[in-house]
Amino acid sequence: MSLELVVDARSNGVWIALLRDGKLIELHEERGNSDFAVGDVYLGKVRRLSPSLNAAFVDVGYEKDAFLHYLDLGQQFNSLSKFTKDTLRNKQSVPDLMYFKFEKELDKNGKIDAVLSSSQSILVQVAKEPISTKGPRLSSEITLAGRYLVLAPFSNKISISQKIKEPEERARLKELMERIIPKNFGVIIRTVAEHKKTSDLEQDLNDLLEKWKKIHANALGSEAPKRVLGELNTTTSMLRDLLNGDFKNIHVNEEVLHGEMKDYITGIAPGKEQILNLYDGKIPIFERFGINKQIKTLFGKKVPMPTGGYLIIEHTEAMHVIDVNSGNRKGADGQESNALATNIEAAEEVARVLQLRDMGGIICIDFIDMHDKENNRILFEKMKEFMKSDRAKHNIIPPSKFGIIEITRQRVRPVTQIKTSESCPTCNGTGEIQASILFAEEIEASLSYLVLDRKVSGVSLHVHPYLEGYFKKGGFLRSKQWAWYFKFKKWIPVHGVTALNLLDYVFVDKDNEEIPM
Repeated sequence: MSLELVVDARSNGVWIALLRDGKLIELHEERGNSDFAVGDVYLGKVRRLSPSLNAAFVDVGYEKDAFLHYLDLGQQFNSLSKFTKDTLRNKQSVPDLMYFKFEKELDKNGKIDAVLSSSQSILVQVAKEPISTKGPRLSSEITLAGRYLVLAPFSNKISISQKIKEPEERARLKELMERIIPKNFGVIIRTVAEHKKTSDLEQDLNDLLEKWKKIHANALGSEAPKRVLGELNTTTSMLRDLLNGDFKNIHVNEEVLHGEMKDYITGIAPGKEQILNLYDGKIPIFERFGINKQIKTLFGKKVPMPTGGYLIIEHTEAMHVIDVNSGNRKGADGQESNALATNIEAAEEVARVLQLRDMGGIICIDFIDMHDKENNRILFEKMKEFMKSDRAKHNIIPPSKFGIIEITRQRVRPVTQIKTSESCPTCNGTGEIQASILFAEEIEASLSYLVLDRKVSGVSLHVHPYLEGYFKKGGFLRSKQWAWYFKFKKWIPVHGVTALNLLDYVFVDKDNEEIPM
């Protein structure tokens, strides 16, 4: 397995694509404003209590109040509440918990109005980003994630990832943490900590303790609402969680971001910075790595599969429904074998699409009916296997008698919706037909203005791939591109860009910047 990260810095934000063996498996958009991201810690103020929901609505500065359920307060909420109250009053002047006296643990069956009151200031962490008309989902079990460890204040537990199997390694990690973890701090040892050096784990722990000190310093004497700790941006958090031996290349098209990523990678994985590449190609970076084409294919209502089958994906407020169709696929081994092969291929594609679009909640998949129970068992096992790489929490129910598999998947950010349809090239969606016969002449006139009148050097033309073929058709001496060469005494490179609509075109200069007309 080979992983690649492609980072496209644009004027309105940053797009991040994760590729596995060349296939797009994750796509993230990071806008300039990164408030209310998962992991951010806020000093919030309780706006109102809802005893019927056993929850509270908290003001953290978002346009809608955030939601905090009683069960998300955590067993040590009373201790955190006391620490917060003393910090705001400047009575808790240090972040150290060495001499902090724990309060009584919270009753699991308690009521919210017995613990919180209106206008009370509390420390909370964003568990889910704002989605649709809902504000953020909060938790008061503050955890700080690092590369190898997760720090849990007001806890004395040391937990080890179940994926670390070797008893000797588990014992080594636990003994190490018992020696270096400060009193009244707990820790979760992540899978990537396996066989890591003591110095690496100590450095990660010290970095997390510095974050806790920053939370205390920002909260000291403050008033709610206020963000007291911001999580890493999406790019660096993905590097923190995913960077391992499977990563082969990281491509980024912006010099400043390239420098920031290089510094971060050097800090967490010295030597790995050599896989980071600054992209300076003439065509857009997502076009160069075939990402735009995959986005157009995978974000539509109809998602094709390599052997001729396809998925139909419908989104509703309550759930997502996926229908599997065999299309024009034909098998020589009979209907049952053909159905099994199509279903297994669809299961792999569904697992990829769920992760790529970050679809959450309830997902119902209507696979092709199979009469053999053993085939249904094989399909279920394959579905679980394909979903193993998904970092979101999920549960899978075996196929029902109607051949439907149900999945519940954690949703922490809005489902990614990307428009895959294109505007009508003749009417631009207005319903009025406009003459397009002079389109090539329009481009040629614009070229004449840029090259002959404005004397712009290094001009390139970006068009839809269909038009790229039209302008290059005829080859040497016969194509439009050669006609322009003889007319302007300059060679005009023409690049096909699938992100453009059929009759859209863009001129770029030698620095790959768009030339305003």
